[in-house]
Order: sequence, then structure tokens, then C-alpha cells
Amino acid sequence: MGDRLRLRFSKTGKAKYISHLDLMATMRRALLRAGVRLSYSEGFNPHPYISFALPLSVGCGSICELADFGTADRLMPDGLPDIINAALPDGLEISEAYKPGSKFSGIKWIEINGVLYYDNAKPQDAPESLIKRFKSESIIIEKKTKRGVSDIDIAPHIRDLEFIEDDNGVNIKIKAKLSAQNPTVNPENLVSALCGEYSVLTPDFALFTRMEVFDKEMNVFR
Repeated sequence: MGDRLRLRFSKTGKAKYISHLDLMATMRRALLRAGVRLSYSEGFNPHPYISFALPLSVGCGSICELADFGTADRLMPDGLPDIINAALPDGLEISEAYKPGSKFSGIKWIEINGVLYYDNAKPQDAPESLIKRFKSESIIIEKKTKRGVSDIDIAPHIRDLEFIEDDNGVNIKIKAKLSAQNPTVNPENLVSALCGEYSVLTPDFALFTRMEVFDKEMNVFR
């Protein structure tokens, strides 16, 4: 009888552009190359027990990704990161392996950092105007769901939002905590909210990194 273990890993550099499905296949192959015997489902089409906490948008980096997998053997988590990292491509790096304490459904908040890039000059008083926009009582955006496109008010699902100029005074750094699930608010939704009278604040490009995940009490999720 094996174990269920959890990996905490980063997805940076060129690996940011690996899709979620390709990430699942990449991690599965790395585990097998590392000599980890995975446990499989039964039936005509058995598949390995491996799942990821929160799908990450292509192009978005992270230093706090989580993946669970089942093993056919009992394994000690110590030493696993180095063994598996040797089989992973650049940009994917496991920092920790341990036995999970909670189900992924217990994740409530994500912390993100990002940069809003402006090709020319950033709008005048951009940080103040951005704060004004996201302190609105209601922020309605169109969001794609499994049922199609629907309107959602993301204002109640944003907390600890901060905008500051970068060192060159050209672009805007952003820090925020967003609802991770029920509903899911992605960093890209913040850019989508810059419409109408706030469209002048829309960046030419934006990059985001997921920094941490929390439960509903704002404890780091394990």
C-alpha cells in the first residue's frame, strides 16, 4: 500500500508557457523517470493518481504550485525533490515534498505580484487612479465559465491591493490577494476591469506571478 504525497514547486522562466495539460504530462514523466511507482485507477483506461491545486494561466509564473500524487510504494518525502528535479526541465523546480494536511478545496486566497507595462508613458497619477478603480463597491467584468460568458462582480473577492511605480517610474507594480475558488479571480481579470472611463489605465502588457496560497483564515495552505 502506497502513500499520497504533495509537491510544492515553482513554474518560472520558459516553463511559464507550458499549458496545464502539458504540465501534468511533464510531471508524470518526471516522476516515472525518478523511479517513483505511481498508483493507478482501475478499469479499462487506468490513469495515475496525480492532481494539481489550481490551474495556472499560460504565461503566468508561480513559486507556490501544489501537486498531489499517489504512490504504489511507501516513500519518505525527504530527498524526493532533488531526485525529481533532475528529471524536470528548466523552470520547473520542486522545493518540498510532504504528506498533505488538507484537500485542495480548502484553498481560498492566492497572493500575486505583477507588473503593468506601458510602452510609452504610463497614465498620469496611475497608481492613485488604479486604487480608485479597485476600491469601487462594485466591479463588474465579463468572465468565461463552463456555462459560457457571464457577468461577475469581483470587488468582494479582492483584498490587500497595492499599486506602486517601479524604480524607473515607467511601469506599475501590483500586489494583491484574490479569491482562488468559488469564485476564481485571476490576475488577468484585474486588467479586464480597466474598461470604460478607466480604459486609459489598460497596460500594453502585463506579467503576473503567483506568490502564495492561503486557506480562508489566511494561513499558508499546506
